[in-house]
Amino acid sequence: MTPRLRKTPIALALLCALPAAVHAAPGVALRMQTSIAGLPDGKSGVPVPIYLEGDRMQGHSERETEVLGNARARSRGQAIAADWMRFDTRYNELTAIGNVHLEQGAYVAEGVRLRYDFDTERGVMERANYFINARATGNLPIVAPVNTTSTNNSTIRPLLAGRGTAERIVFEGPGQFLAEQSRFTTCEPGNDAWNIQSKTLQIYQDQGVGIARNATVEFKDTPIFYAPYFSFPLQRERKSGFLAPHYGSTSTSGFEVTAPYYWNIAPNYDLTITPRALTKRGLQLRNDFRYLQPNYSGDFHYEVLANDRAAERSRQLLALKHTQSLWNGWTGSLDLNKVSDSKYFTDLSTAVGLTSQTFLNRQGLLSRAGTWGNGGTYTFNGLVQGWQTLQTDPLAPLTPPYSRRPQLTLAAQRFNTFGGDLNVESSYTDFDHPTLVRGKRIVAYPSMTFPFQSAAGFITPKFGLHTTRYFIDPKTSTLADTSRVLPIFTTTAGLNFERKTSLFGNAFTHTLEPMANYVYIPYRDQSQMPNFESGLQDINFATIFSENQFSGNDRINNANQLTVGARSRLINPDTGFEVIRAGLAQRYYFESQRVTLPGIAPRNNQSARSDLLAVISGTVAPKLTMDLGWQYNTDNRQTQRSTVAARYQPAPGQLLNVAYRQSVASSIRQWDISGQWPIARGWSAVGRWNYSVQDRRALETVAGMEYDGGCFVFRVVANRITTTTTAANTGIFVELELNGITRVGSNSLDLLRRNIVGYTRNNPYAARPSEYFVPER
Repeated sequence: MTPRLRKTPIALALLCALPAAVHAAPGVALRMQTSIAGLPDGKSGVPVPIYLEGDRMQGHSERETEVLGNARARSRGQAIAADWMRFDTRYNELTAIGNVHLEQGAYVAEGVRLRYDFDTERGVMERANYFINARATGNLPIVAPVNTTSTNNSTIRPLLAGRGTAERIVFEGPGQFLAEQSRFTTCEPGNDAWNIQSKTLQIYQDQGVGIARNATVEFKDTPIFYAPYFSFPLQRERKSGFLAPHYGSTSTSGFEVTAPYYWNIAPNYDLTITPRALTKRGLQLRNDFRYLQPNYSGDFHYEVLANDRAAERSRQLLALKHTQSLWNGWTGSLDLNKVSDSKYFTDLSTAVGLTSQTFLNRQGLLSRAGTWGNGGTYTFNGLVQGWQTLQTDPLAPLTPPYSRRPQLTLAAQRFNTFGGDLNVESSYTDFDHPTLVRGKRIVAYPSMTFPFQSAAGFITPKFGLHTTRYFIDPKTSTLADTSRVLPIFTTTAGLNFERKTSLFGNAFTHTLEPMANYVYIPYRDQSQMPNFESGLQDINFATIFSENQFSGNDRINNANQLTVGARSRLINPDTGFEVIRAGLAQRYYFESQRVTLPGIAPRNNQSARSDLLAVISGTVAPKLTMDLGWQYNTDNRQTQRSTVAARYQPAPGQLLNVAYRQSVASSIRQWDISGQWPIARGWSAVGRWNYSVQDRRALETVAGMEYDGGCFVFRVVANRITTTTTAANTGIFVELELNGITRVGSNSLDLLRRNIVGYTRNNPYAARPSEYFVPER
């Protein structure tokens, strides 16, 4: 019988022995077929061939073909190998027995017996092992084994989304199958630290989702979690479902359990609902809703503890952050925060950044930016702002800041105007306060700069006129309405020098950049003016070259002063990377500064110069960076403030931070030591010690251990936070992360990220998909 091409043809690519029932037709040549190129997609009406090869073939091509020894079959996106196989031409169905190996799309299955339909991509495999590759595309070469034993984890671990065993696998179509009596894990072969045992496991490769029913999570052969229905992602994508419960314990709230549910509502919406049971307080419910649209986005967070048994009251938190693109270039934003009581964070939070909060911001902002005239630009902001004061420590009473209802600001610039650059800053603010003086303020500050610049240096004179008008509420103060007009003149000049040099055999570009800044502002008596927002700025490299030593607009210092300084840098000429930077600066006063804040007497006999500032930062040795800051009083020959910080990080996961800060004015002397370091195979120590020498107590202490098991991470961390001058909160966090599946325990990862600057996640593949929020616009 002569072979003929049917609707789904068979291409006999290799015949080592030709049975008597099959003869080659005249003009048909048999050749080696090593790959499939340009196969039809099966949708255009063009038949898709099936390629068979093996040691020996026999049968009738119109009915069936049998392949014995090293049998292989290929078709569109599918490759099958076995000891023996039979292909039924009439039904386009393949039966394979013995060492069956199937590759289809992104998964590989191996078993003892297979029945498979090439048209529907449906079939059944008995006693199977399967591998799911997260980013596999196209046809997988059957001649190349699945590389699951390579030591190059950087290339293998991101690709393997999971593997498992099953009594029976039912292939249900392209990219999906059902594993019965299954064991599933994301561990590499040879590492069976954990697995999910389930009655059935449904895999949807195109959706990147696995669904297990009657599932038990086992760790080291010990059941730790059971769910009648358990779904998990196969890739780092957002997916609805219960996240693993978290467990923890704190001294203020007792033992706690949280059971979050993540709802992936849409590509641009999600909601996390988190019940949190506290043994000393009751049941708290947290809700976090995030949204993103082309014209707006935001995050709404709400917490409620209906009956706090320890505090004997109901407690809530509300937080909303929203940004909005409006019409004709206008934008708006909201930042609203509210708690039911001042001790909400100190009682219920484990983050020092929250427990130390004293004021909660509440504001709405309306903005617009645009152009005017010939090349001019402007920015307008309308702000309404208030505060909630959290008086947590009775030994340290707080005065809330002023509310702004509203504050309107307009800034405009225009270059090349009358030979210079024009800049205008203006504002109108209505200041409100429950106990202090209230009033309105109008500020206008136009100025002109005339920059002259070349490669060798620059000089920039500036002339401005700062005008201020106050309208005082007579019900709150005896101060009269008043105004202030101050001319301001500044000149900033600098030079640029550079040379080629070498250090320790390496070539560098060495720069020297001296700079000087002169400021003249005449004296105006401002003692009868209210102070709504001004404060004395610290002298540092960000402020020493500024024209006003006060923040805000309520106080403008008189000045006849010159600030001189210099910067020097070592730059890698190949990369442009700044290796080391050093700076030095000091200000000289030619007249006494007579303007002060309310309640502070004028200092007519003050020093003729400011403190000397010095800073050095950069990579001082391989893997070692340092930051040194020094403020020195040259009159008293005394250090006023200093900071020494060093970071040694020879590799990811190996980190040591050491910092010491001291300030005479603030009575601060603190050590801050943190790090992350491997101590044994898989084990790393993590911790932080923030100690106040002045108070003789630790402000925050973190100590813990991490174990990276390749496909899981185990952490145990203890944390103690000083919440007030007389109280502290202690917590213990135990967490188990299973790669790409779930977490069990308390969330210690966020605690480590907050406390250890430069902390590196030992196993980045253990991330939960809900940690990523990248909605589609």
